[in-house]
Amino acid sequence: MKGKFTLGFIFSLALLAVSSLICAKVAMAKTETVESGDMRAEFSYEENEYCIDNLQLKVIRDGQTLLDQPVSSESGVCRFFSLEIQNLDANPDPEVIVDLYTGGAHCCRFSLIYRYDPARKQYTSIEHFWGNGGYELKDLNRDSIPEFNSQDDRFAYAFASYAGSSYPLQIWQYRDGNMVDVTRSYPELIYNDAYQLWQRYTEYKNEYEEVGRAALAAYLADKYMLGQSEDGWQRVREAYQGSDRDSFFKDLRNFLEETGYIKN
Repeated sequence: MKGKFTLGFIFSLALLAVSSLICAKVAMAKTETVESGDMRAEFSYEENEYCIDNLQLKVIRDGQTLLDQPVSSESGVCRFFSLEIQNLDANPDPEVIVDLYTGGAHCCRFSLIYRYDPARKQYTSIEHFWGNGGYELKDLNRDSIPEFNSQDDRFAYAFASYAGSSYPLQIWQYRDGNMVDVTRSYPELIYNDAYQLWQRYTEYKNEYEEVGRAALAAYLADKYMLGQSEDGWQRVREAYQGSDRDSFFKDLRNFLEETGYIKN
């Protein structure tokens, strides 16, 4: 009798645990909604202990559902960041931007951008990886077409730890379903960024050598984008007197070639 009671009690506890999990799963289902004019986007997902899953995007225009499909990513998804409807390229159909986060201490953020193709009557999407920094959407040249104001995340850990890393300016624009790097079209912003990086070098060069070194690397990338590479190298060589200066200059040149700042 005692054994039957024990088994029954354990079975009841198991049922209770399963019921609790089911209820918890239902309670953690979330839907983010954004509207603009006659357009509404809904992004639904379920939160588990660490990340999110069962991602779904629904787009409705003028009462008609034009998209309702699961969301997947090569980067992996751990957290929802934001949902936005924005006309990125001045055509009649606004885009839907879903910003997601892969998880980790500070990395990484990426965007899924959905564009309506009226000829095919369906949405297509691209994925753009931002890394640690993310972006700010701004109309930098006041032409009613916004730019993604960001930074070159390839500089993370290249010459210092994450906390000590510096990044050159990077500006993107969405055109015909693709992201285009338009940074060099904004020399004034590049100049301001280079100035701030030089100030960062000056501030940290004595106390934290790696921070100063990383700032010089990003500064020189900006100088290349300004067409001032010769002046940039002269200033960097005069400024940096660390014991590793020869290897640093070699590594820096190789890195700028690999990342496309030095055009061969």
